[in-house]
Amino acid sequence: MSLPSDEWVGSWSRQEFAGLDLKDTRLTERLVSIADALSAQPMAPISAACQDWAAVKAAYRFFDNEKVSAEKILAPHFEQTVERMRSHKRVFAIQDTTYLDYTDHPSTQGLGPISTKSQKRRGFVKHTTLVVSASGVPLGCLTDQVWVREASAKKASKAKPFQERESYKWIEALSETQTRTPEGVEVITICDREADIYELFVEAKQTPFVIRASQNRRSEDTYGTLKTLVSHAPLAGEFTLEVSARGDQPERQADLQVHFAHTYLHPPYRRQSKEAENLPRVEVYVVWVVERHPPDGIPPLQWLLLTNVAVSTFAEALRRIHWYTQRWHIEVYFKVLKSGTKVEQTRLETKDRLLRYIALVSVIAWRLYWITLFNRHAPTTACTHILTENEWKALYTATHKTRTLPTETPTVGEATVWIAKLGGFLGRKSDGMPGVTVLWRGWQRLTDISNTFALFQDTPEKPTPETQH
Repeated sequence: MSLPSDEWVGSWSRQEFAGLDLKDTRLTERLVSIADALSAQPMAPISAACQDWAAVKAAYRFFDNEKVSAEKILAPHFEQTVERMRSHKRVFAIQDTTYLDYTDHPSTQGLGPISTKSQKRRGFVKHTTLVVSASGVPLGCLTDQVWVREASAKKASKAKPFQERESYKWIEALSETQTRTPEGVEVITICDREADIYELFVEAKQTPFVIRASQNRRSEDTYGTLKTLVSHAPLAGEFTLEVSARGDQPERQADLQVHFAHTYLHPPYRRQSKEAENLPRVEVYVVWVVERHPPDGIPPLQWLLLTNVAVSTFAEALRRIHWYTQRWHIEVYFKVLKSGTKVEQTRLETKDRLLRYIALVSVIAWRLYWITLFNRHAPTTACTHILTENEWKALYTATHKTRTLPTETPTVGEATVWIAKLGGFLGRKSDGMPGVTVLWRGWQRLTDISNTFALFQDTPEKPTPETQH
């Protein structure tokens, strides 16, 4: 994998937002300063992260400035994501939707419904494409759209032309992904069941995809439907999958069977719309993953995957399954955004201020997630790839309770474990690799420790936008 330079780490926000075009140098510098402050203390509110009242007021003015927009904030990050993609032959573009809930901030204006009418939750809909390398490193967001849903959006959706429906977000994100993809890079689109939309299959005809099916679509074969087709497909092979703990279900191993088939999908019949009548048939390969004997009381794991990449052997079916399993990255990214940056707890009172804030914090959440996975893929590199000199020295003295520094710079793997321990990681042999939660907790503590450490040096290091994270 390609490594960022030390300069990139020391001033990550300055490079990440290098292409920012706000027509005002002061606004650009303010954004860099806010990004550094918020990434240094990702779980802190603006008032705590910015530390002094002048900086807090400047941050609030920035998010209230009409010259600033979410699109302008995100544009340079998209460009940097494209640049990171260039060093990879294959990447995964993972699309998904989440909801940002501001119901508990009743004074906030301009929100929309994000739940059923009886639940009365209000906030924003956010649809993101996260790009991940073949080795599992998050390279950045390639598309990001946040909007307010109309009160009657779901009810009126079926009567609208497809281009005006909320589900069109999948095709818009696909189109933007295709436009931004650098030459020579293969991009594989990965989506969950909500993206089982016939028009998306048509639009993605020239783009490799793996999409989990939610509908038992009509198929052009002797069986007539997808589920009947795969139920008659021969067993191709078996494999074991490690299933993470979820809710009250413990971590476990699932023994899975794999079946696959090839067919053509028929356009759907829609009584209220004639649009589907002109859609062409779509060639797909179907991979069915099923757990025949789950533990008592646990529903069987089952995936029905659709892809336009040929599947003719068990090994090829396993590769498509592996591609689909990369989807968990965007779930963790959304978790970092919500729990790691506390984005839903911000009180900026208006829709426009919040949209600007969400755009900036979306980039910060990516970087927090990148730091977490960088350790897993490059643990032996020098920790100066993720920490400044002051930070790693402060980290070492605090976690080892000594003023004597090592003669060699610690590795990323060592530093990551020490940061995680600040966040409550015990580091026992049975604990495995530190996760994102303990890392962002530790990262926040490290900021306070490194600032205190700098004050007690012979030549104090004054935190600046160039050295803060």
